[in-house]
Amino acid sequence: MEARRLKAAGLKSVRSHWSTALLVCRKCSKRLDGGFGPKGRTSLAKALRKELGGGKDRKGKLGIIEVKCLGVCPRGAVTIVDAAHPGEWKIVPARQDIEEIVSALRLNR
Repeated sequence: MEARRLKAAGLKSVRSHWSTALLVCRKCSKRLDGGFGPKGRTSLAKALRKELGGGKDRKGKLGIIEVKCLGVCPRGAVTIVDAAHPGEWKIVPARQDIEEIVSALRLNR
């Protein structure tokens, strides 16, 4: 029924294997000039992709997408929105361990 409604509106659908999507503020990441990983030079999005195996393409198990400014602008941290919990945004301090971040976000590996 949903597919018919989309087709009638002229919209197409594309399948994805994502269980959720993480929106990572690009502006916060840029202000930190990295801030994550073993040497503190990796952006949060890149570190999460490496840890979780997620990516931008739709065939990954979750999507990690850098977006423009989310408007929170914390000092020394990056803002993340988990699409599975859109009412609860996370502020991730620089240099925090990626495994702790994954655990706090309750993401399945």
